[in-house]
Amino acid sequence: MGSLQLQEFAAGLVGGTASVVVGHPLDTVKTRLQAGQGYGNTLNCVLTVYRNESVAGFFKGLSFPLASSAVYNSLVFGVFSNTQQLLSQLRHGDPSHTPALADVALASVVAGFVSVGIGTPVELVKIRLQMQTQPYTKADTKLNPTVPGFPVYRGPIHCFRTVLQKEGIAGIYRGSGAMLLRDIPGYCLYFIPYMCFCGWITPEGCLSPSPFSIWLAGGIAGAISWGTATPMDVMKSRLQADGVYLNKYKGTLDCIMQSYQSEGLKVFFRGITVNAVRGFPTSSAMFLGYELSLKAMKRDQTETNP
Repeated sequence: MGSLQLQEFAAGLVGGTASVVVGHPLDTVKTRLQAGQGYGNTLNCVLTVYRNESVAGFFKGLSFPLASSAVYNSLVFGVFSNTQQLLSQLRHGDPSHTPALADVALASVVAGFVSVGIGTPVELVKIRLQMQTQPYTKADTKLNPTVPGFPVYRGPIHCFRTVLQKEGIAGIYRGSGAMLLRDIPGYCLYFIPYMCFCGWITPEGCLSPSPFSIWLAGGIAGAISWGTATPMDVMKSRLQADGVYLNKYKGTLDCIMQSYQSEGLKVFFRGITVNAVRGFPTSSAMFLGYELSLKAMKRDQTETNP
């Protein structure tokens, strides 16, 4: 694999880290709204989390996605970019040729499959930790860990090991069906709008988009992608949160049916506002970190290899 291909993966690492740091507090609110009960609306959820758990409550489960976001986003963006370049090479004999819309869509689908394979365990651990209402203390060890209100997991490693021991590989990949239905169309509505908006915003004659163009196009693409992905994101969150204190759903279809029967059509749009709002800054940070670090690496390579 050439240095250019490796640079795509390295740039994804930088962008993913920036995205997680910026978006995790709103991600916690989104998860509580979708998988929890009794919050009512976004503002009430924010106030409840702050009142009960202070600022630290918004950052629960951060360590694991922050540590794993490097690998996760590096692979997603690296696979997307390299698939796109491969398709351009096959069609036009030049990997740097501007890709056709169909090529961007196909590369997005491939990235979606990689996202599910790598991201499902990460999402599961993050959500399980976010759904715990109190930090772990030694005093809790004498209590029944399955009683709501008391933590089940001491941290990300303990969470992963516990789920793996109790539920096996199937437990680690719980919610993967819903995540697949979320991420395949979700990445198409992520990368395609980004490239379109970048092209529209960038003035003619400019060789590359400005940081502002990247920030704006990335934010708009993120809001579109996360807004439209909300129904399956709700199901994924519920399936992955299921099992912290009890097991309610048998699978994706059962989760859809039970959720609809108990809460109606509105359940599929729970958290859509926070999803769309959160999508803007996280995606802006993701694309800005990715594009700027990639540009810096290419510039360094040019300077060292004149």
